[in-house]
Amino acid sequence: MAISTTLPSSAAGAGRRRSAWRRLGQNKALAFGGGLLLLIVLIALLAPWISPHDPYTQNLANRTVPPVWYEKGSWLHPLGTDQLGRDYLSRLFYGARISLLIGLSVALISGFIGTTMGLLAGYFGGKTDMFVSFLVTTRLSMPVILVALATVAIVGGSLTVVILVLGLLKWDRFAVVMRSATQQVRSLEYIAAAQSAGASTARIVLTEVLPNVVPHLIVIATLEAASAILLEAALSFLGLGVQPPLPSWGLMISEAKAYMFFSFWLIAIPGTALALLIFAINLAGDGLHQLLTPDERA
Repeated sequence: MAISTTLPSSAAGAGRRRSAWRRLGQNKALAFGGGLLLLIVLIALLAPWISPHDPYTQNLANRTVPPVWYEKGSWLHPLGTDQLGRDYLSRLFYGARISLLIGLSVALISGFIGTTMGLLAGYFGGKTDMFVSFLVTTRLSMPVILVALATVAIVGGSLTVVILVLGLLKWDRFAVVMRSATQQVRSLEYIAAAQSAGASTARIVLTEVLPNVVPHLIVIATLEAASAILLEAALSFLGLGVQPPLPSWGLMISEAKAYMFFSFWLIAIPGTALALLIFAINLAGDGLHQLLTPDERA
């Protein structure tokens, strides 16, 4: 009897794993976006070992050397050098670390704040819901970019300040989506069963409600991470974000704007890298949502 009951369950588990791998293989958005994002993450992690030069070392004798595909290019600097003679490929690799750090940190900070508020508002309703809705309305009345510009201009631009400002400003979408998703889950039968069994409110919210709204959370997190990276690039372009000599992609574009008509590649290379990162994050998030949401898989 033990054998007859074990084999079917083992076979069923193997079948579920094969089905999951098959769905993953058929999800082209996740495969392409996730692969591209994984490549950028690996470049960022391995930047100290794969960068051909120190990204901070200046050499004024080699200013604005063009990339290797230009006639005057050199394999010593495959993507050329900037206006201070710093190797552009090395700065591009290190810039990926800053962009990913900002996207991940802002998504974690704003996600924690917004998800907590959304779960409380959606589960308890009543005055709690009214209070959270008031906070969300107040936050939506303040344009993110203007508040961020004013705050950074007063406090001073730095990597830490940019992360904290954006993290404390971009929680509204998490709160709105989590509130709506929690309200839908709260009315399901297994929540009523858990309440009837005497489970505590914290246990119901953390073990019953939260796991069932994770697919929505993933999509919002990817959108907010991509948005935070773009906002950091905008702030750095205006001189109020990451400060020199850190190789932020937005700062690289800002430093190259004076050479736009003479060395266009100084803007095109970090701009292309920034666009590819945003594209990869959004595509991977959409693919994860399709994979994790049952009605999307049907």
